[in-house]
Amino acid sequence: MSALVPPDLAEPSLEEILARVEPRLKRVLSRYRIPPQDADDLLQETFLIMVSKAGSIRNPDAWLVATLANRCIIYWRRQRAKLWDLVDTTILELLADVEAPPQESAELRHDLDSLLAHLPDRCRSLLRLRYGFGCSTAETAEKMGYCKSSIRKVTRRCLAALTEQLLDAGFHQTGS
Repeated sequence: MSALVPPDLAEPSLEEILARVEPRLKRVLSRYRIPPQDADDLLQETFLIMVSKAGSIRNPDAWLVATLANRCIIYWRRQRAKLWDLVDTTILELLADVEAPPQESAELRHDLDSLLAHLPDRCRSLLRLRYGFGCSTAETAEKMGYCKSSIRKVTRRCLAALTEQLLDAGFHQTGS
């Protein structure tokens, strides 16, 4: 006796699911303003995760839409982190560049000081200790009264605030 699954209870194929969900997936990508060159990668990641969880997903349509939205959020977090890392590196290079001509170095420091002036006192102090005076993460945490474990998070927030100041002042990232 063979136990055949009635056609209406059989799991839909990936193509069938995709045909039903495609307009909603496009809306998700549009809502999160994902560049076309990166949209395909996010869709592929989402489909790979779906395939790896085959059989455990109750509502594949809703799961696909929600998972793609989560992938989009992660995408923008990574993009933001890249910009913060760029700012972090740039600050270190500006402050450590002993070969720069004195006038150029003074102008860069003036520009940086004017951007820092718009930050909260806590961020100004932290960034000056960390980058201006070259204090280690542990030294910065100790001098500011933070736990060593939380100073990286606070530093990230301060770098994010500085990044916003840079963007407001007209800085735009070129290249990738």
